[in-house]
Amino acid sequence: MAGTLFVVATPIGHLEDISARAIRILREVALVAAEDTRRTGNLLRHFSIPTRILSLHAHNERSRAPELLIRLRRGESVALVSDAGTPGVSDPGAELVRLAREAGVRVEAIPGPSAVAAAISLAGLEEPGFAFLGFPPIRPKDRNAWFERLGRYQKDLAVVCFEAPHRIRKTLEELANYVERPILVFRELTKLHEESLEGLPGALATRLEHVEQLQAGDLGKREVEDQTAWPLVLELLQQLAGRAERLDRERRDPARGGDAAGRRAPRRGQPAT
Repeated sequence: MAGTLFVVATPIGHLEDISARAIRILREVALVAAEDTRRTGNLLRHFSIPTRILSLHAHNERSRAPELLIRLRRGESVALVSDAGTPGVSDPGAELVRLAREAGVRVEAIPGPSAVAAAISLAGLEEPGFAFLGFPPIRPKDRNAWFERLGRYQKDLAVVCFEAPHRIRKTLEELANYVERPILVFRELTKLHEESLEGLPGALATRLEHVEQLQAGDLGKREVEDQTAWPLVLELLQQLAGRAERLDRERRDPARGGDAAGRRAPRRGQPAT
């Protein structure tokens, strides 16, 4: 009898956010397939989980997935995890899930922490849906097409996307060409220094001009270099008094990096509430 592939969500920052079920599954499986064995190793050690870890990341998934499928067919169960959040959501894992499903192997989700869900819940969406666009591409042609798609979607829907710390400022500068509304940017979601920034994309890009050097909170230099994701959510924005003073303080003290999310303001011609 074949084993089960468990797609396990792990904390996006605060370790206490992991579910009891996720901890049990990570203990019971024969193997944990991890995007980053170092980070997953820290997580497993924290909860005294001795399960063996094998790497499965963007650069080896195509070759490693068939190996894992063989083990699943032999009856071994495998837990798939990413660095943070849910595997397959702008993270490796989709190839392994696809192969397992095609082979008739049971695939089971172990839901939990999600940067997208956390940011959306903090944004206070009044609209019934949103569009998730993942990371902006790197290649200019694909990147331009991505921003054009975002520009179309944000007219009718909330838009959610991710970005890496060292590229967030450039992305905000480009976003200013497509979005003329204020956005909300969350960073350090679920962490000690969780906070938000509000303003037009171009203005936020100016405030974050030194973001490449941000190393505050529990984000170290290596994690910045590893392109830790900042989720961006664009949705209806309530104009709140007193934001300018707080944003000025943040601009003067830029060493406070982390996760990010932005949100969309009222459509042109509609009053802010």
